[in-house]
Amino acid sequence: MTHRTVGHPAGLPDDPHANVTAPTPACPVEITLAALHGRWTTLVVRELLRGDRSYSELRAALPTLSDKVLSDRLAQLGEAGVVERDRRPGWPPRVRYALTPHGHRLGPVLQALWDWGSGGPEPRGRG
Repeated sequence: MTHRTVGHPAGLPDDPHANVTAPTPACPVEITLAALHGRWTTLVVRELLRGDRSYSELRAALPTLSDKVLSDRLAQLGEAGVVERDRRPGWPPRVRYALTPHGHRLGPVLQALWDWGSGGPEPRGRG
C-alpha cells in the first residue's frame, strides 16, 4: 500500500479536501487541535494513556491542576469522544475515566508533538 503522502511534500495528505483556503471545523487537523485545546489537556490525556483513573487519582497525579480546570478538561475530552466516564454502582458512587479507542489514538500524536518540540531550537523569549 502506498503511503498517503507519497508524491506530495512531506506531511501533506493526498486528499483533495486538504486544499482549503481557510480553516474549517471539518478539517481533521482542526478536529485534533480542538480536542487537545487548553492548558493541561495533554497532561490529562497522558495520565489516561497510563490507564483508567478516578477523579482523585487524576488530581493526585496533577496536584497543581485546579478542580475546575480538571472538570472542564474531562468534559471537553468527553464531548470530543476522547474520554468516557464510567459510573460504578455503590455508595458513594465511584467514577472512573478512561480513554476511548479513539482517545488511545492520541498517544502517537502526543509523541510526535513531543519529538517535534524537543528537536528544534529554543523558543525566543524563553530560557
